[in-house]
Amino acid sequence: MDFSSKLLENAVNEMSQLPGIGKRTALRLVLHLLKQPQQHTELLVNALHTMRDQINFCRNCHNISDTQLCEICANPNRDASIVCVVEDIRDVMAIENTSRFKGQYHVLGGKISPMDGVGPGELTINSLVNKVKEGTIDELIFALSSTMEGDTTNFYIFKQIEGLDVITTTIARGISVGDELEYADEITLGRSIINRIPFESSLKSN
Repeated sequence: MDFSSKLLENAVNEMSQLPGIGKRTALRLVLHLLKQPQQHTELLVNALHTMRDQINFCRNCHNISDTQLCEICANPNRDASIVCVVEDIRDVMAIENTSRFKGQYHVLGGKISPMDGVGPGELTINSLVNKVKEGTIDELIFALSSTMEGDTTNFYIFKQIEGLDVITTTIARGISVGDELEYADEITLGRSIINRIPFESSLKSN
């Protein structure tokens, strides 16, 4: 792709680093920004800079937050004894959209994937295990995507807390095997949360 401007080329190259954005899409986006009033671009730049500079991770659940404690964890109406284990903030948003879950979350920050160089140490598994050991959690709901990496992560966590006084469940398989949680429709996902099953039962069915 030939560019008439080095500045344009640099902007396209940076934009194309975003997930799902190829060079042609990046070029369209950059040209769109050039057509907009300069203040619109400045608002975008400022929003991204402020987010990157001031964003926090909840000290309790590791969800992305504007404050040290996210709105979900700070809400006294949420049941802190039931914790839903998810991969990232997109899964929190997906489950929250169902309006069927009233507990809290624990965001792992990914899934165990040796092929991608992601081991347990790169995730927030240790803090989850420590919370279970404190004895304040009655139930852990495994709500990772039903992929090999998701199942591996579920099983690893299960083995880490085995013998501790906590119930482990997993969302019902209304979610197709291999599907990412964030793409499930709200009704199916909501039913999967409500109809969760003991985690040990999911091991027997695999």
